[in-house]
Amino acid sequence: MRILFKILLFPITLMLTVLVLFCQFVCLIGTTLLSILAFLIAVIALGILLFSGQPAEGFKYLIIAFCISPYGIPMLAAWLLSKAEAFNELLKSV
Repeated sequence: MRILFKILLFPITLMLTVLVLFCQFVCLIGTTLLSILAFLIAVIALGILLFSGQPAEGFKYLIIAFCISPYGIPMLAAWLLSKAEAFNELLKSV
């Protein structure tokens, strides 16, 4: 009976493995690009804070820079990928 489940789940685990690997690659490239963009936005935010009379705008840009930094959206994507990987391992262990 167990071998029957393994045979039935093989296409699902194969597709899930390929999907997780592809998403990890996209996450790596996206994190790199978002890190560069977050640095540029943070520099602009510091310029606004120092040279402009609008500190609220500067703080808005700093919050945006934090959200797209590696500790914001990319960390959420990595967490979701780890959950998908754990589910894939669960299916493989059946």
